[in-house]
Amino acid sequence: MSQTTLAHPDNREPVAFTQEELGWLPWLEPFPADQLTERHWAGLVDASRAKSPYFLLLARDPDILQARTKTDKDIFYNTSNGLPRAERELAAAATSRSNGCIFCASVHARFASQYSKRKEDVQRLLDEGVEADIDDRWNAIVNASAALTATPPAFGEAHIQELRAAGLDELEIVDVINGAAFFNWANRLMLSLGEPTPPARTNS
Repeated sequence: MSQTTLAHPDNREPVAFTQEELGWLPWLEPFPADQLTERHWAGLVDASRAKSPYFLLLARDPDILQARTKTDKDIFYNTSNGLPRAERELAAAATSRSNGCIFCASVHARFASQYSKRKEDVQRLLDEGVEADIDDRWNAIVNASAALTATPPAFGEAHIQELRAAGLDELEIVDVINGAAFFNWANRLMLSLGEPTPPARTNS
């Protein structure tokens, strides 16, 4: 199926990391919302995602989208055991900050702030990067996430030991790895398929 390549010459891409809500514009034509079939709705998982150009673009392969979304939800929402939601979001935010994905970093920094009530610490991560010195536990999570982001072999026993020393148990360490690994993939989709837009209050 041929697809139309899109350009957005009037968009002013944000250049600073922020916790404000950004928009996103695709470089390929999203799947038409009025043509979604039962298979597409199953792929979206959440009907509200049909309002997002990003998810409508991914809906061109609904089976992969469904697997992607269920993996996402299991990593970040299944918090009955393992790492608290705030620190799963911290791993995603740190990965996105390291990868330079301003859109993903804004989303997951907001979630990290919401669940941790530590907005200023989260903002330090955005402002100073993954080298920011916050506290032992958050530093360990950020360091592990950044190492996985640089290249998987850069993550090793020293990071495991740092996480353990900061008080994380085995399940929590797995959650750090899963959150960072998933967002290394998610960042690459966002960065290669479109561009962020400024916060709505300035995007006029």
